[in-house]
Order: sequence, then C-alpha cells, then structure tokens
Amino acid sequence: MPIPPSTSPRPVIVLVGGSGFIGQALSRQLTAAGYAVRVLTRRESLAAAEAVLPDVHAWQLPRQPDAAALTAALQGAVAVVNLVGILHESGRTTFQRVHVDGVATLIAACRAAGITRLVQVSALGASSDAPSAYLRSKAAAEALVRASGLDWTILQPSVVFGPQDRFLNLFAELAQVMPVLVLACPGARFQPVYVEDVAQAVVRALQVGEAVGATVQLGGREVFTLRELIALVGQWTGVRRPVIGLGPSLSLLQGALMELLPVPLMTRDNVRSMEVPNVCTEPLPDWLALQPASLRLVVPAYLRPEQGRARYGRLRTHAGR
Repeated sequence: MPIPPSTSPRPVIVLVGGSGFIGQALSRQLTAAGYAVRVLTRRESLAAAEAVLPDVHAWQLPRQPDAAALTAALQGAVAVVNLVGILHESGRTTFQRVHVDGVATLIAACRAAGITRLVQVSALGASSDAPSAYLRSKAAAEALVRASGLDWTILQPSVVFGPQDRFLNLFAELAQVMPVLVLACPGARFQPVYVEDVAQAVVRALQVGEAVGATVQLGGREVFTLRELIALVGQWTGVRRPVIGLGPSLSLLQGALMELLPVPLMTRDNVRSMEVPNVCTEPLPDWLALQPASLRLVVPAYLRPEQGRARYGRLRTHAGR
C-alpha cells in the first residue's frame, strides 16, 4: 500500500545498509519528502553524514545481526528499504551470507515487527543463470523477496554514478597515478544511472500503489562501453591515458591478480558480471515519473582537474596506505 508523507508525526522509513553512497542520497530525499529515516549501520560513525539531517537517526546493529536485533531496530517503522550489497567477497563476508541469508533474516524481522512494505534495491542483470556469483546471489535474494508475502518492490539499477561513486571516480584516480590503463572487458556495456535518480525511484515506489509487486530496471539516458566511459573520464579530467583493452582470458587473469591485493579493485567474479550487458531491456514504468539525468551533464561537475591531489589521497586511502 502507498505510504503518504506527513508533517507530524513523520512516517519512519528504515534504511538497511543506508550509510553508503545510495543511502546518503536517499536519506536527503526522504526527509525532504516528509519522512523520518532510521539508518541501520554497523557503526554509527558511518552514518555521520546523514545524522546531521533533520529526522535522520542512526541505529547501530551487531556486525552479524540476527532476526531479534533487526526486529528491535524495525519497531515503529512503516517500511524498509534494503540497500545492502557487496561487490567482493572476503572471508566470511560472502555473497550468500550478505545478499541471500541477510535478506532471509530481514524478511523474518519485517514479519515479526509487523512491517509489510519492503523495497529491495538489487542489481541489473540479476539472474539465476548469470555467469557471476554476485548476480546469482542478487537473483536468489529477489526470489526470497517475491515469495515473502510482503508488499514488495524490486529496483534493479545499472552501475550508479554521482559525486561519491567508486566507479568513475576510481578510474579518474587511477589515471592520476598510472601512465597506462590496462582495462579488462573494454567492450562491456553499461547504462549508468544517477544516484539521485535511484533515490527518487525509491521514494516514488513508497508513494505509489502500482509499485507493489513490481520489478523495475533503472538505467540512465545512454549506453556506454567501458572504454567509452574511460575516454570521457580522461576528457573531463584533462588526464588522458592510453588504454590497453584485454580479451576474455587476460581479463580473468587480471581479475585473479587483483584479488591478491589487500583491497581488491576487481575480481574474477566482477569480470564474469561484465560478460552480461548492464543495459535495461524494459522501459521505465509511467508511475515512476522519472526523467533520468544525463551522465554527460552531471559527471564533469565532480571530475574537475583541480581535484587531482585530493583524488590521489583518496586512492592511497582506498589502497590502505
């Protein structure tokens, strides 16, 4: 059912995994739309940027929350948005544990807390027969949501861009320190979507009855190959580097070598994900009322050449040095 905003008291929306990139944009839009936001996080400090907003509160969870801990965190809320996701597995932090088992626990907690509305932010290309474990785990989580008996909506964004993204910013950072960019899967196709558009889609899904039971693909205005995106990054930053594109076997080899880094920039599973075009096959539904922002208009504003030194520092931090 739709959840209309209110001025007093404001309906509480819980963001699971809400301290990240998408969660910060979503918190801003939800509060502007008349909701209160509860951000569930492993450390309250991770949600510091959101906690300064009015009607945004952080709730610290155990590192491996069980249904009881989640149920307590959901009390008094009217809806839950699940933003939890990882791109790389590490030790016990696996796709199965985070994407699948975590969703099963969240569904149980929603039932126990009497919450019927759930928005699951998944990934474009999620499929039970996808070549990567990441996409298969996202599909398994979607199956649990569809079978949950809750009033669910599933959003499947392509790669998300914005001022704090770890996609285009990462390539800009690498260009600052690498004389040549050796690129796995240069022909991989993406339909990048602006983070504010993803946040707007979540808010709209909470407000519109047609969203219940819908699976929606979210993409931007244009489709790019990875090589084209790297060329645009070089153009906008003024740091153009030669690009050496790798074929399938060498791309997997590069992924295997990068898995050995303390903080992997890419893995073999990421390479397998890029075998699937990250492109929408369905139009945006009319009820979403969304006109996607242009990557060509948004990205140059945050990839300015004068940010080079700051970007180099962030790269060192990302590498743990």
